Amino acid sequence: MSSRIIPVQPFDYVVFGATGDLTKRKLIPALYHRFKDGQFDEQSHIIGVSRSKLSDADFQKLARDAVTEFVEKEYQDAAIIDRFVTIFSYVANDVSDPTKWTDLGKALRDDPKIVRAFYLAVAPDLFEPIAEYLSKKKYYRRDARVVIEKPLGHDLASSMEINDGVSKIFKEDQVYRIDHYLGKETVQNLLALRFANTLFEPIWNSAHIDHVQLTVAESVGAGTRGYYDESGALRDMIQNHMLQLLCLVAMEPPASDDANALRDEKLKVLRSLKPIVNGDVARMTVRGQYRGVKSETTSVAGYQDELPEAKKGSRTETFVALKAEIENWRWAGVPFYLRTGKRMASRVSEICIQFRSIPHSIFDHAEGAPKANKLIIRLQPDEGVKMMMMIKDPGPGGMRLREVPLNLSFAQTFSERTPEAYERLLLDVIRGNQTLFMRRDELEAAWKWVDPIREAWDNSSEPTQSYTAGTWGPTGSIALIERDGRTWYEGEN
Repeated sequence: MSSRIIPVQPFDYVVFGATGDLTKRKLIPALYHRFKDGQFDEQSHIIGVSRSKLSDADFQKLARDAVTEFVEKEYQDAAIIDRFVTIFSYVANDVSDPTKWTDLGKALRDDPKIVRAFYLAVAPDLFEPIAEYLSKKKYYRRDARVVIEKPLGHDLASSMEINDGVSKIFKEDQVYRIDHYLGKETVQNLLALRFANTLFEPIWNSAHIDHVQLTVAESVGAGTRGYYDESGALRDMIQNHMLQLLCLVAMEPPASDDANALRDEKLKVLRSLKPIVNGDVARMTVRGQYRGVKSETTSVAGYQDELPEAKKGSRTETFVALKAEIENWRWAGVPFYLRTGKRMASRVSEICIQFRSIPHSIFDHAEGAPKANKLIIRLQPDEGVKMMMMIKDPGPGGMRLREVPLNLSFAQTFSERTPEAYERLLLDVIRGNQTLFMRRDELEAAWKWVDPIREAWDNSSEPTQSYTAGTWGPTGSIALIERDGRTWYEGEN
């Protein structure tokens, strides 16, 4: 089975922050794969903008080096790379200083049939100056699109300030707030699983589902990522990625797959989240920070060891677990347990839908009690969907019940390469499809729910719980779920 490649219109993609790590590691490799697969050709242009003094040839070399380093060897084709780099050009520009604004117009085409998109791979404090630059230089068009990267603020007030700055120039239907998690194939398949099959939707409610677990675990540490100590896991992961996953699991069926119809339903979920405030914060949330490990075979630095001297003693969390509740008819009484962290036992992102136990077992004398069904949606690695079912263990001599998986592995089912998230999202911008991008009211609803948790932590004298690197987090996260008579699903990790 092969996927159908649908070409996009020719475009001018202007990337601000063109020499940064995101551009080299993610954007250029993603664009290369789409070019290689024929979704666009030399009629489209990539225009890099940053303060560095580079020539077109220098930027083309940067693009070539990015493909060589970050694209798997089996997908590198010398002839295609030679063609690909010819679409790159460069403009040196310090957009933070209006006295140094240079002319981007020589690289942009005036043809209205050529889609114009601006990717802001820069710090959020540059979003408004760039928008102002585009407007004053008359590069803005009503049909232009602008892509903005997180972090979009550190709380509701700062998020609103950033969005206000962008919206002075760009209308909401032009703004694409990117969250790469929403571009993952398995995340999109969650929509197909729910709304393209009659099997699941009738039982996707509190009558049949006991609880839901969402886990996004990383085995790497925060390292020297300077911004991380200013954000922490709550802002870095819960506020955006994980609340978006929760919305896709919990939302009502939209009237269509129109972008606003889907985002309307996600917004309803966010607004239905029960606030976690005051004394509930200590009871329903856990924050942790990994500590180092030293043995004869292993040496892993703790978070405090990785911090510069000026930040030693930081209480920034590298792990969060919390219990969320959605106050509506579908999900009343069904807890959603979320956890995310760095330096955990393995790298895994998955959703576990735990169904209720059968109301009555007829197998009183069977060996092995029936276990409640589980649906596991693995986002990474080894993307797939697995349904845990009870069957009779083959063989004579009585009834022996055994739990086995019905396993859909994407790698085994689909022979072609699975595109990376940025490949889909970058070209969705060109298509004008906002389905997988966050709307402003979604973003603000998420901040409104997260902010009281952050404020309670900041005002608390309780220390951040520690956990050993390479484990599943602090003991408090185990207590969080086990006091409800449940346990974290850790599968085959």
